Amino acid sequence: MNLEDLKEIIGVLNGTDITELQIEKDGLKVKIKRDRFSGHFETKRELVKEPSFVGDLVRHDDALMSKKDTFTVTSPIVGTFYRASSPDAEPFVEVGSRVRKGQVLCIIEAMKLMNEIESEVEGTVVRILVDNNQPVEYGEPLFIIDTSS
Repeated sequence: MNLEDLKEIIGVLNGTDITELQIEKDGLKVKIKRDRFSGHFETKRELVKEPSFVGDLVRHDDALMSKKDTFTVTSPIVGTFYRASSPDAEPFVEVGSRVRKGQVLCIIEAMKLMNEIESEVEGTVVRILVDNNQPVEYGEPLFIIDTSS
C-alpha cells in the first residue's frame, strides 16, 4: 500500500458518512478516523406533505426580510442552532424581544465549540427562522429584527 492508495481511499470516504476505517495489508496497518460527519444535511421534500399555508409564510418572510427597516441575522458558521445556553434555560430572545447591539441571540455549536451569536443592531425580534437544535448552514437566515422600533 502506497501513498496514492491511501489518497484514493480517503477520497472515496469523503463522499460517505463512515467515520472510521481500519485496513491491514501485508503486515501494514492503517487506521483512518474522522471525528465528525463532513457531509451535508438534506431532506427529501416529496416525503413531507407541506400544509397549504407554507407558501404564504415563505412569501411573507421574503417580504419581511426585504423590508427597509429590518435586519436579517445570518449564521456565520455551519453548526447546530440553540436558542438557550442549556436545555432547561430560558431562550436568549423571543419574538417581540427588544435587543441591543452586542446582545446574545443564540448559540451555534460547531465542532464541540459553543459560539455566541450577537445582534449587530438594536431593534425588536419579529421572526425566529430556525427551530432549536436544528442544523444550520453558513449564511442561513436565523432572525429578523425590526430596526425601526
